[in-house]
Amino acid sequence: MIFSEELSNAAALYQLSLTQNQAEAYNKYFDLLIKWNQQVNLTAITQPDQVAVKHMIDSISCFDQTVFFAGAHIIDVGTGAGFPGLPLKIFQADLDLTLLDSLNKRVKFLQCVVDELKLENTTIIHARAEEGARQKQYREQFDVAVSRAVARLTVLCEYCLPFVKIGGYFVALKGMQYADEVDEANRVIAILGGKLEKIVPVKLPGLDDIRAVLYIKKIKKTPTVYPRKAGTPEKSPLS
Repeated sequence: MIFSEELSNAAALYQLSLTQNQAEAYNKYFDLLIKWNQQVNLTAITQPDQVAVKHMIDSISCFDQTVFFAGAHIIDVGTGAGFPGLPLKIFQADLDLTLLDSLNKRVKFLQCVVDELKLENTTIIHARAEEGARQKQYREQFDVAVSRAVARLTVLCEYCLPFVKIGGYFVALKGMQYADEVDEANRVIAILGGKLEKIVPVKLPGLDDIRAVLYIKKIKKTPTVYPRKAGTPEKSPLS
């Protein structure tokens, strides 16, 4: 079965309705992902049905209209091959999206996707999260920072919360250990200016694994000492 059919079936099972334009954009994205993946290590998931569910639908699973509102400024931290940022942008075209990644090869792929899909209001930054969050034009400038499968929550909070303005959200897409990660990160969330607002369990079509989306609201400024210098959050996570 071709990708467009797999995505259509997966979306229906997840109770999502995709327009023709959205479906065509996702299909082009898939084609570019598979083509570039032959030269650049973007993803180990390449089967159409798996990409449809584990990349596209999983990325959209964090969409909440009150968080990802029309015109919201979003940054996808450690976006990799563009997940979840690009599927969210295709789903909600009026988002103002910034994609941040530290590997130049992936940045070139992302730019190709943005150009081929003619995505407006989409910016790509080649930088580490720790560096980007210390730049004035990015620090506490976003309504939402989103990240998927990058690091444990304690580390992710230090990467992402400095980008979020007060009143905005850090949205983390997490796997089966999310409850343990939340317990581990509660103090860290508070230190960095956040408050866990809600946890939404996710059941993807055809999969039995455990997933959840965490919505962490930014309630006060992140202390200026965070994020620490590049590499430190991962080597010595806050506790």
